[in-house]
Amino acid sequence: MISFENLILITLLSPLLVCLLTPLLSSKPILRDILGPLGGIISSWGAIQLMASILNGEQPRLELLQIAEGISISFVVTPLGAIFGLVASVLWIFAAIYSVGYMRGNKEKNQTRFYIFYAMAVHAALCIAYAGDLLTLFIFYEVLTFSTYPLVTHKQNEMAQKAGRLYMSILVGTSVILLLPAIIWVWVVTGSLEMSQNGVLDGKMNPDYAPYLLAMFVFGIGKAALMPIHKWLPAAMVAPTPVSALLHAVAVVKAGVFTMLLILTNVFGIDFLSKTGASNWLVWLASFTLLTTSIIAIYKDDIKARLAYSTISQLSYITLGGALASSMATQGATLHIITHAAGKITLFFVAGAIYVGAKMSKISELNGHGKSMPLIFLAFFVGSLSIIGVPPMGGSWSKFFLMLGAAESGYITVIAVFCISTILNAYYLMEIPARAFFFKKEREVKIKIPILITIPTLITCFLTILLFFFIEPFENLTSIMVSKL
Repeated sequence: MISFENLILITLLSPLLVCLLTPLLSSKPILRDILGPLGGIISSWGAIQLMASILNGEQPRLELLQIAEGISISFVVTPLGAIFGLVASVLWIFAAIYSVGYMRGNKEKNQTRFYIFYAMAVHAALCIAYAGDLLTLFIFYEVLTFSTYPLVTHKQNEMAQKAGRLYMSILVGTSVILLLPAIIWVWVVTGSLEMSQNGVLDGKMNPDYAPYLLAMFVFGIGKAALMPIHKWLPAAMVAPTPVSALLHAVAVVKAGVFTMLLILTNVFGIDFLSKTGASNWLVWLASFTLLTTSIIAIYKDDIKARLAYSTISQLSYITLGGALASSMATQGATLHIITHAAGKITLFFVAGAIYVGAKMSKISELNGHGKSMPLIFLAFFVGSLSIIGVPPMGGSWSKFFLMLGAAESGYITVIAVFCISTILNAYYLMEIPARAFFFKKEREVKIKIPILITIPTLITCFLTILLFFFIEPFENLTSIMVSKL
């Protein structure tokens, strides 16, 4: 039987091994392109085993390096980390397959370099998922930022370079100026960088200062894309669509909201937040971001830009769920990491399929093309229903728990925010399949979509439905998580 330490190593090192082997196979593109999906399968197997161990009451742990008392490089699998690790590893399989179809179909240059940094980004995301302390979390949070910079600037034109500068300046700037000092503050107050599933600040920090420490964490975690530090995300849409999928579903923004939830639950603790009211202001900031970016999305004609603002809005659901400081809302926020990932990666896969197959990137260009790409637009329709929260799609569960959590916390206004947002979601997402299937075609376009793009798109579309019927293991994980908070 494989030990828990080895399971963690297998899960974490598979993408790193893909990263190291990819340049050696640059002259053999078929073998090189197999590495990503293979690495994803191995990592997913490890992530599933680790998730099963949590459900069985175990807590896998691996300490790599003890630096000083309370400071180490270590990995601990928590229920929250098990969920994020599974999302990142499983979706990597389909993103890797899709990337091959996209990069070849679009005749992109520097494909070997692309796959190297793609695998490195997944490795960093998994290390964040299983980070056992704040030092490990911060190190791989930065690794994720730097490994995705070459992906954002992949096209190496002026627009890509400009986007890359904005990407790095916001994400590195916020983490160094705010996140790192916040972590140091925790260390000064508690004498350790370790986290606990019921928080570490209660009884050790003056509650009057808690809102200020929380603000440093919230604005230091730039990857969560709360206003006003959200501009990097729409700017990064100049990257190839597989990168957009990585940013929005597999790694980057999910690492952001995962880190946000981890700080709210395992550093502050739900009871401490509820008792002190330290997160009350965050409820309203997340609500404002949620509604404002939904409205902005309506006016975006570029498909990826609309989806980018949609992502910012959906991330705010997760932050809002954590800020409500209730067990039910925290469960909903955690489940939304899974359901949004499956739905949003499907939508970005569709956007890439339309661009590769028909060279269209504007919503206004899609009129009447539904019959030419029926499966692709059907996948978009299903993924959209999940994002909106319509049963029987997985997204309906997380939104249901979030609304119950808002009621549990006494925030009736937040329920209204969720309802208004859902209407806005339907408005800006349903326009795309409506134009494709019900509007008159304005021009003929020759369409050819690679099979390696179509298959992953349909599989992730199917996942959004499966999540509705098989949500129980993930709901059990969130129950374990909140029972210890």
